[in-house]
Amino acid sequence: MAAGFSLKDQLFNPAKVARLGWEIHAAWPAFDAALFERRVCARLPELELKARIAWIAAVLDEMLPPRFDHAAEVIEAALPDPLDPALTDNDFGEFIYAPYGEVAVLRGLEEHRDRLLELLEAITQRFSMEYAIRPVLNRWPDAGFARMQAWAGHGNYHVRRLASEGARPRLPWGIGLRGDPLRGLPILDALHSDPTRYVTRSVANHLNDVARIDPEAALARVAAWRRAERQRPAELAWMTSHALRGLVKAGHPGALGVLGFDPAAEVACRIDMLTPEAAIGGTLAFDLTLEAGTELPVLVDWLMEFPAGGGRRGPKVFKLKKAVVAPGQPVAAQVRYRLKGDATTFRLRPGPHAVAVQVNGRVLARAPFALG
Repeated sequence: MAAGFSLKDQLFNPAKVARLGWEIHAAWPAFDAALFERRVCARLPELELKARIAWIAAVLDEMLPPRFDHAAEVIEAALPDPLDPALTDNDFGEFIYAPYGEVAVLRGLEEHRDRLLELLEAITQRFSMEYAIRPVLNRWPDAGFARMQAWAGHGNYHVRRLASEGARPRLPWGIGLRGDPLRGLPILDALHSDPTRYVTRSVANHLNDVARIDPEAALARVAAWRRAERQRPAELAWMTSHALRGLVKAGHPGALGVLGFDPAAEVACRIDMLTPEAAIGGTLAFDLTLEAGTELPVLVDWLMEFPAGGGRRGPKVFKLKKAVVAPGQPVAAQVRYRLKGDATTFRLRPGPHAVAVQVNGRVLARAPFALG
């Protein structure tokens, strides 16, 4: 797609809409592909990304066969070949197929549960159905989770990933799941040894969600997986670090201990603040040095602490480095951080601020700076 096109125009544009229509026409000649394209594209420019998915699904709902079983057959026949099974990561699929999941749930949720699940299993091999599966898990939790557990043993890694990703307690942009937020843990037990990074990343993200709700449950799962010795040590180490990242940022002693970092380690930290006065749009600059009397691994983060008051905000944590500090071998680091006024996760305002250095979960040093 040419430079300058927005993401929504790259993912949903007239050429892709036309292709979708003609794929359906090839599977069911009664489908008027030209009319479908005209109707969809008439409103496409005015709609944002999620609204485009909903609009295409609404037009499909009107133009596909009225009986769900017939419509499901048409959709399955219109699907392109499954995504490349030789790939192992970052193969999310094409967004133009997302409306299939929307219309499938709209049509099949109440009276065609099992056929709907079969259809989502097919579609997810072309585009992830992690958002479409969530209404099913809310409406039919027992049957839905049972099918997800079975999918954990599926031969296609996209279906296996759906079993984990679709059941995440806090799936970004996904509707919330009712019931026990830890219900997906048996699915993770089945998938933690998966050979595909696309799947194990989802397992780690799912467990990170769990850790935000019940840290001890997440730590217990990691310990159990280590004892099982079903996953390659290097991959399990990566999964563990990724799954516990939220707890590590929060300085959780148990999570740090699992990763080999002693929260009580005796480390001296010095901050040299190079910009005691900084400006929004400018650069925050400081150096730090760590020293210790014994050799030990350190996990170093830095924090930006905001002004207190009625709009009090917690510190923003930034990962810095992992290292080993030893007698006569200090660890040094430089931080040069652009103070963007339009940051997406927090808003900068003038006033007194501070930076802090956190080592193995403990804040060891602070230095103030004024933001103007």
